[in-house]
Amino acid sequence: MESLGSRIKQLRLRAKLNKAALARKVGVSDVTISYWESGAIKQIGHERLVALADALDCSLATLLEGDSAPELLTLTHTGPLPWEQVQATKIRVPNHLPMTIDWKAPCVMTTPGPDTDFSPATPGDLLLLGPTHVFHKAGHYVVQRDDRFVIEHFAKAPSDTAIHAVLLAHWHPA
Repeated sequence: MESLGSRIKQLRLRAKLNKAALARKVGVSDVTISYWESGAIKQIGHERLVALADALDCSLATLLEGDSAPELLTLTHTGPLPWEQVQATKIRVPNHLPMTIDWKAPCVMTTPGPDTDFSPATPGDLLLLGPTHVFHKAGHYVVQRDDRFVIEHFAKAPSDTAIHAVLLAHWHPA
């Protein structure tokens, strides 16, 4: 599997940028770009990942997963959930993502659809959703309320709600 650092370098070369030019666009030093590309720095914060994707003129999914990244699915109030959609491709959670929960099962990448309310997530945010009907631990879950889906935070297992997915990661663009 290709590392994030080698993808950054590949995308930088594809964009015809040297390290200094990319560093200026992202707001870091060219030494930081070198560290990212070499893998010396493995954890890159969300704001920097979004800035990198913008500077490299690629999607966040392509930056994180490469050209074979699964299609980003839309989370809407009605209709099929992301993993039920025809084009859904399950992925394994990559090691380089800053996760707040240890999740070993396949998941899907999604973003809230336009004109929807999935607070705290907004359209353009990247969400990793893993389908489950079991409460695992405190965190954000996609649940069904009446005929629509909402994101709610649970500290303990809900008694009156069917859990549809656990929100693994939530990145808000800078």
